[in-house]
Amino acid sequence: MEEVKILAIESSCDETAAAVVVNGREALSNVISSQIDLHTLYGGVVPEIASRKHIENINYVIEKALSDANCTLDDIDAIGVTYGPGLVGALLVGVAEAKAICFAKDIPLIGVHHIEGHICANYVENKELEPPFVCLVVSGGHTHLVVVEDYGKYKILGKTRDDAAGEAFDKVARAIGLGYPGGPKIDKISKEGNPHAYEFPRTKITNSIYDFSFSGLKSAVLNQLNLSKMKGEEINPADVAASFQKSVVDTLVSRAMIALEETGMKKFAIAGGVASNTAIRAAFKEECEKRGVEFYHPSPILCTDNAVMIGSAAYYEYKNGITHSWDLNAIPNLKLGERYE
Repeated sequence: MEEVKILAIESSCDETAAAVVVNGREALSNVISSQIDLHTLYGGVVPEIASRKHIENINYVIEKALSDANCTLDDIDAIGVTYGPGLVGALLVGVAEAKAICFAKDIPLIGVHHIEGHICANYVENKELEPPFVCLVVSGGHTHLVVVEDYGKYKILGKTRDDAAGEAFDKVARAIGLGYPGGPKIDKISKEGNPHAYEFPRTKITNSIYDFSFSGLKSAVLNQLNLSKMKGEEINPADVAASFQKSVVDTLVSRAMIALEETGMKKFAIAGGVASNTAIRAAFKEECEKRGVEFYHPSPILCTDNAVMIGSAAYYEYKNGITHSWDLNAIPNLKLGERYE
């Protein structure tokens, strides 16, 4: 089998990342420079600050990825880079860097969809996983239920109508005084709380069995906090967090299980930053085992934004003959399945 080495770059939000990936399945390096501490000061990601930090970090991150992989740019067959969706300024840093390297070394440029990257993270640690399968992508900005029909071919069954699951985690965490980033903090404190202390809603969309909505859940939590304050009742942040998380888990699991039943698929995967949540993983593991469904998930380091997943997705684009020209641009609202023309 021909060995294809791809240098991958990810800069869609607040992580500057680079990796060297072989044949879409083996990561020779995985370097991530996170800006979380910087943006924690502001309670969320500040796009202009993120872009400037990417510019400062990107050359170092790429050099480290090449060094860790014990190779040079002369060993690289193509460059894969995230070009959407994401913060436009942050995306532009990665796209410009990728173009410069491709031009200098005369190698192919491959633009990668960020959500497609998250899905492909499953291929790196689950060598036996091949399409077709159902995948749930849950992250700060996205909640998608997808049938992966083939490499690079996706059918979206459902997605969020408003807040993504990760957004809801961040907003609720802020409301109960946990701060940013909300996902890991709610996951941790929920272990000390009672998930049945409050009965928060599990929103259903009347005209779609697969779509999600977390805005109402977020509002219900805020209303409960305000009501408790007005009544002078003591608020236990752990109970609020656990009850909120239970509602999110129930919502995600119920939609995914319907998708498995309707499609008849026997393979299910999760991806994205929120997929590292321990309660979500445990619930899906239990439900999949009940149904005789194989359950796949990446390690937490490959759930959050990273370049390994971009390198995996880029490899399958490369094998499908998809490369891009110098007019490749950043597309902040790029939809899954769209191609840059």
